[in-house]
Amino acid sequence: MSTNDRLGQLAEAGVSIWLDDLSRERLNSGNLAGLIRDKHVVGVTTNPTIFANALADGEAYDEQLRELAARGADLDGVVRDLTTTDVRNAADLFRDVYSASGGVDGRVSIEVDPRMARDADNTVAQAQDLWKTVDRPNILVKIPATEEGLPAITATLAEGISVNVTLIFSVERYEAVIEAYFAGLEQAKANGHDLAGIHSVASFFVSRVDAEVDSRLEKIGTDEANALKGEAAIANARLAYAAFEKRFASDRWTALAAEGGNAQRPLWASTGVKNPDYSDTRYVDQLVVRDTVNTMPEKTMDAVADHAEIDGDKVSGTKDAAQAVFDRISAVGVDVADVYKALEDEGVEKFEKSWTELLDTVTGQLDNVKKG
Repeated sequence: MSTNDRLGQLAEAGVSIWLDDLSRERLNSGNLAGLIRDKHVVGVTTNPTIFANALADGEAYDEQLRELAARGADLDGVVRDLTTTDVRNAADLFRDVYSASGGVDGRVSIEVDPRMARDADNTVAQAQDLWKTVDRPNILVKIPATEEGLPAITATLAEGISVNVTLIFSVERYEAVIEAYFAGLEQAKANGHDLAGIHSVASFFVSRVDAEVDSRLEKIGTDEANALKGEAAIANARLAYAAFEKRFASDRWTALAAEGGNAQRPLWASTGVKNPDYSDTRYVDQLVVRDTVNTMPEKTMDAVADHAEIDGDKVSGTKDAAQAVFDRISAVGVDVADVYKALEDEGVEKFEKSWTELLDTVTGQLDNVKKG
């Protein structure tokens, strides 16, 4: 590894680098294989927005669309076939990484229909369907960490299915996610599953926290409030890591680990910087710590490779300082609990909107195929 290989340094520090994007074009062109080879990429995350963008761009899906249209597949079936094909092919591409890492990395995530985000039973049913349809051991089924999603997470894990828990904003909700994970593994063991084959990450959204808190601080407008802009997201993630360290040192976890359980790693999501006044690598180089994943858009990955300052652990031992940030944010008048609620509601709404856009895009392409 060369001295200027910043992504390599990030990986050496214990951060798994995952790409927050997937498309048929990336797969067919060799782009994704190149990122694995040259940029230390060891996983991929997807969401409805990513698939909507991929399907709207180019002709890579036309052949499969024609086949599905000829079979008379319904709209939901077409979307499922298109997306699961990409995820299956990506999983195959990452199979060597998966094997070399003992199943920790080499993971590809696929999300349940976000319209089910507040429907536990249907979420579990769809998670099972996606797991069987993709039929690869190195995928993660993404389930939102809504209140209704928590029992769905436990029930899905209990079936031996690996899960990426997404849309986590608050440490309080993250604590509940860890509880759901422990319960899921305990039930999986009772159901006869090998815990060593079950993996999970907890996706803690980063940049959106700054965007929401900064907006509220700006409205307050005092010098004290303005001085806190850009402080919330990194502090929030650091508090989450402190919770991870505490809960995964508990007697309950020790018992599960003895049965082969794998720790549910924190994953830093939404790491593309939205405010141009901030460093475009801050949600990567300020959150370096072992046993984590950072999933990045390729633009952020390129910025990290070019000029990030990767100089060791920036998270361990920061709990008190991070809590002090939130004490000050609350003191100037920001309702932190309302911030998290607004972010979760907005996150679910955005994914539902993207899913609708995905359905609309596929409808238009199916029409074109039938006309052609």
